[in-house]
Amino acid sequence: MWLPDFVLLALLWGSSFLFMREGAHAFGPIATAWIRVTVAALVLLPILVFRGQTAALVASWRRTFSSGLLNSGIPFICYAYALMSISTGLSSILNSTTPLFGALIAWYWLGDKLNPSRALGLLLGLIGVVCLASGVPGGVSFHDGGSGFAVLACLLATLCYGIAGSYTKKYLSHVPSMVTTTGSLCGASLSLCIPVLFAWPAETPPLRAWIALGVAGVVCTALAYVLFFRLMIRIGPARAMTVTYLIPVFANLVGVFVLDEVVTPWMLICGLIEE
Repeated sequence: MWLPDFVLLALLWGSSFLFMREGAHAFGPIATAWIRVTVAALVLLPILVFRGQTAALVASWRRTFSSGLLNSGIPFICYAYALMSISTGLSSILNSTTPLFGALIAWYWLGDKLNPSRALGLLLGLIGVVCLASGVPGGVSFHDGGSGFAVLACLLATLCYGIAGSYTKKYLSHVPSMVTTTGSLCGASLSLCIPVLFAWPAETPPLRAWIALGVAGVVCTALAYVLFFRLMIRIGPARAMTVTYLIPVFANLVGVFVLDEVVTPWMLICGLIEE
């Protein structure tokens, strides 16, 4: 029965916006991203060794490590930055544009065909993004770290996810998914080691922020990827990827009940247009 895993995965990735927000305000975007990927990598590496896939990681380390920035490094920094000024609900809805960018990049880079219905869906999705951005409370501003930069950061993250999808399909399709994910997390951690030295907070963050990022790394990243791998085996990659459309539901519920955020009718309408 795959449905419980599907719903749980959406819940874990939806709630990750809450933990990232908590960590970002205490650590800043770069340190938040580094802690999350490092914790997840440390959790998945022993599993990789137990499965006897160490040799596969060594053989493909250049490709898997280099994919780390696109798969997690840059996106996690972008979302941590965005969550410092916009709501978790809005961030999660913008996150659902990942399939849109993925389809466009696969069409341009890999030559994947876009039939009329799919092209219309992409157009509606882009219209939904524009409408959503225009309805940001207080308007979209690019002055003094306004919400405009946060929206652009979310879209940059989804663009990276889209590029990572085509990169993985082109160069890593023969590599086991656990190897690809663990390698990319290791690569992201290593690539952020030097930047995090300059971005580490001057004051010691509170225990609450450490716990939030620990949960984000162990539960919302490492455990979530294990569930995702199991789903891909059970229902196939294409159907497993549709979890992206369920994530905003849980992210908005968490935002409303935990953070007292407000989900406006305009956000719901734009989210439906995107999806």
